[in-house]
Amino acid sequence: MVAEAIHAEQVRKTYRTRGQKPVEALSGVSLTVERGQRVSLLGRNGAGKTTFLRIASTLLMPTSGAIRVFDRDVVSDPEGVRPLIAVVPQEGKPFFHLTPREQIYTYLRSRGFVRETAKSRTEEALGLMGLEEVADRLNVTLSGGQKQRAMVATVIATQAPLLFLDEPTIGLDPFARRGVWESLRRLTRLGSTILLTTHYLDEADVLSHHLYVIDRGQVVGKGTSEELKRSTGGTLRVSFPGPFADRPGLKAELEGFGRLMDDGVALHVITGPEKVEELLQIALRRKVPATVGPVTLEEAFLRLVGRSIDEEENGHG
Repeated sequence: MVAEAIHAEQVRKTYRTRGQKPVEALSGVSLTVERGQRVSLLGRNGAGKTTFLRIASTLLMPTSGAIRVFDRDVVSDPEGVRPLIAVVPQEGKPFFHLTPREQIYTYLRSRGFVRETAKSRTEEALGLMGLEEVADRLNVTLSGGQKQRAMVATVIATQAPLLFLDEPTIGLDPFARRGVWESLRRLTRLGSTILLTTHYLDEADVLSHHLYVIDRGQVVGKGTSEELKRSTGGTLRVSFPGPFADRPGLKAELEGFGRLMDDGVALHVITGPEKVEELLQIALRRKVPATVGPVTLEEAFLRLVGRSIDEEENGHG
């Protein structure tokens, strides 16, 4: 099998509605996902992440460009692609008239798994997602987080060569999120490839071999998490929070110490360790609070996009 699980070239998608201005959700996205990797598409809601995932998983036609999945074209050969993939759609819901156990087993059987394999994989997925206690309750009676875990369990049970997960941990508590992370790590150890969308920066940071930052339908940054962090221009962040960032002359005094970033909550200076002591002396002299910490993926995102990841964009996701 080819080394690349996904190869996309200049993928564009324009939505047209009669009487309205066309909306370009993707504006020439090119990316590559190597086999066995966990790759995240990182961006705000409306950035184009979901649109790309839907095209790559044969659920939506591109306006132009091409995507190949294991060297099969998703447009001309969707029937060849679909047996190789499994999808957790954004805000997908389990079948309300089935239990989690029935849903996973039925889905596996529909994909051609023999009874014994389907049964063992079902029980394994229920355990991995912590669903044993609700495995025989109708999905309609489950909480939102339990329904989301049932959807993820259904897909990870396939151990498909390529998994598409659109915001797989949305609505989950921190413990459940970490359970999903460990399951995805396990799947790549078994040989699967995973492409997921997320706007959780911590999730992208700890889970991804590679990241693509998408904004307004374009790739604006790519690399490992550490590579993106290094692109900010420093290794440490000195933050001056709250209204103190508006103190007369503070911003001007901080210029020259590194890259300045204002996220609306605090003024941050991205710098190196050799300048931290002097910056803290400025804080003491001005009697304003300051905190020091390592550069995070949030700073890299702000540098690339110019806005917080929580700010939503109008348009298609």
